[in-house]
Amino acid sequence: MRLRVLRLRDGLWQVWQTFRVNARKLRIVAMHAYMPGYRLVAGWAERHGHEIVLVVTPPTGANERYDKNATPFVVDLPRDANVLVTGQLRSIAAPVIESLLPDLVISAAFPRLIPSEILGIAKYGALNLHPSLLPTGRGPNPGRLVYEGATTVGATLHRTEQDFDTGAILSQRERPLPDDLDGPTLFAMWNEMLAECLEEGAARAVAGEPGTPQDPSKASEAPFYTDAECLIDLTEPVVTIRRRVAALNVTSPKARIRLDGAEETVRSVYGVPSDQQSSPGTVLERHADGWTVQAGDQPLRILTA
Repeated sequence: MRLRVLRLRDGLWQVWQTFRVNARKLRIVAMHAYMPGYRLVAGWAERHGHEIVLVVTPPTGANERYDKNATPFVVDLPRDANVLVTGQLRSIAAPVIESLLPDLVISAAFPRLIPSEILGIAKYGALNLHPSLLPTGRGPNPGRLVYEGATTVGATLHRTEQDFDTGAILSQRERPLPDDLDGPTLFAMWNEMLAECLEEGAARAVAGEPGTPQDPSKASEAPFYTDAECLIDLTEPVVTIRRRVAALNVTSPKARIRLDGAEETVRSVYGVPSDQQSSPGTVLERHADGWTVQAGDQPLRILTA
């Protein structure tokens, strides 16, 4: 009975600490190159009454790493946002950030190493959101984990260090992939989990928790796709093709198919029940928006971009 009471007290204390931390008005420096990353931090700040005192972003064009079809990041920011556009993080960004006396520096979709001159400024440190279950999937392309066969998708908030995605972990989420997986679904899952990680992990950072160090022996890297990896192999089973197309098309269609001697961009795919069997790659039917073709195990409906 005493143990149960102690556990209850510990739980209530954690709830109170989280409420107390979130009740403070914090000064936030946000570092992004892609609007969805900014929206995660801005939404969290608005919910808790925190103030984003500065948005730091690399020069226009850096957002193409995430979505080549997106408008330049700065164009979509609120008109009253204080924005610093620079690639000179040590000599320009660091002094400006220091002058603003921030409580937290938070990055999400920021494709630059953040130097120590910035990491040590904020009262409660620098944090980064990453869409994988670190230490797996470090690097610029965590969707590769799904592409290569992962059955779950994860998200992490960690303390920022001078190397990409290596800092102590403050919060994580992991969920199974749905059967009807596609790029937008995967993107929505990441957004939801990253928002949850920020809620939990930022409170821990402000409460003074150092986080859990990552185990380097479990680390894996997630580099960009090669051109060859973007070309769908129709000899593979439908479930594999669907997973690869979803991973490739998280932000904008990158998956390609080669049929009738020409390449087309693939928007989405799904299996079609049929007793008909042909050799993989055979076109079974042509449609105004794509084809039905034979994949490795069953017919595959392909919707073109």
